[in-house]
Amino acid sequence: MKTLYLDCGMGAAGDMLAAALLELIPDRDGFIGRMNSFGLPGVTVTQEVSVKCGITGTHFSVKVSGEEEGSHDYHNCGNHDPEHGHGYHPHRGMDEIAHIVCECLPVPQKVKKDVMAVYKLIAEAESHAHGVPVSDIHFHEVGTMDAIADITVVCLLMNEIAPDEVVVSPVHVGSGKVRCAHGVLPVPAPATAYILKDVPIYGGQIQGELCTPTGAALLKYFATKFGAMPVMRTQAIGYGMGKKDFETANCVRAMLGEGEGKTDAVLELSCNVDDMTAEQIGFAMERLFDGGALDVYTIPIGMKKSRPGTLIRVMCRERDKERLVPLIFKYTTTIGVRETKMQRYILDRDVTTLETPYGTIRRKDSSGYGVRRSKYEYEDLARIAREHGIRMEDVVAGIEDQSS
Repeated sequence: MKTLYLDCGMGAAGDMLAAALLELIPDRDGFIGRMNSFGLPGVTVTQEVSVKCGITGTHFSVKVSGEEEGSHDYHNCGNHDPEHGHGYHPHRGMDEIAHIVCECLPVPQKVKKDVMAVYKLIAEAESHAHGVPVSDIHFHEVGTMDAIADITVVCLLMNEIAPDEVVVSPVHVGSGKVRCAHGVLPVPAPATAYILKDVPIYGGQIQGELCTPTGAALLKYFATKFGAMPVMRTQAIGYGMGKKDFETANCVRAMLGEGEGKTDAVLELSCNVDDMTAEQIGFAMERLFDGGALDVYTIPIGMKKSRPGTLIRVMCRERDKERLVPLIFKYTTTIGVRETKMQRYILDRDVTTLETPYGTIRRKDSSGYGVRRSKYEYEDLARIAREHGIRMEDVVAGIEDQSS
């Protein structure tokens, strides 16, 4: 199991995460070259050696028309701060950002989806902090392109590294105050604090903003769980350096290796109903799966007044809870939903594409904890069985005969 551990003892920013992950891949120069060929308007990205407290790492830099964002991360409280030395810049809304990401970036569809999901977390946090709709949130041009580059780099590198598990340490957010266009605000800034809800964070003695909204959103989106470093055999280590100097090395440390067994933190959302038909429950289950549930299942139960009822259980990731709870209330008749945090043990999973006498078929391979098993994709078996007018077990037998 491939495990990525992110040590955020000095917080996190988009450029720091990008630099730390960049150090984990073999062809860093080639990756930077690809980024600069993407055609983001006026954007140039570079990597440079940086030393903090005697530790050598990488600083990742984004310039827009030769100008580098002051904080090198999206953080302007929804507006441009003229006190930070930049002149007026045009502002972009979420629709324009979606156009740049989805229509202009030559990256895989999954990466585009990841970039927009991270941006949505930031926009929702700014919307909550300022009390305005997400549609009214605008980012000034330099900050927008800077953040798009940072977020895209992190999402691309996560796609290339493809960890099975991402464990993030408790996040050091810093202390004191931070100045933005709206005035002086406490650390963590309101948007950052909103994004980091339900995430273990702490302050400390270091004065300043150590975790930015972009860094917080990237951690929140990609983390499988937050906690101590798991047992793992480390194979690569990356140091992503920030711009400021402190008594402690200002960096994010990324450690990539093989874990001793795959675990996953999940939530169980459950409710009891006694006044829904089987068809209504089935439809609700479909909508919950569409909403991002990992699993939905039912158990017959006895309820008050000796009524037969149904226990509906929904398994999901922490980040999907806020979307799924309203769906449970919308599509079931319950008036209460229970939440339980769970740790599950799961096998590594891969999909192998096979050429068979019936055409292409997918096989799901699982391994771990001393176990290895395989299973053909049901939809492929069912399609072939319908096309040839035979049973699914006959399709399996034909595939096995070919491979023997």
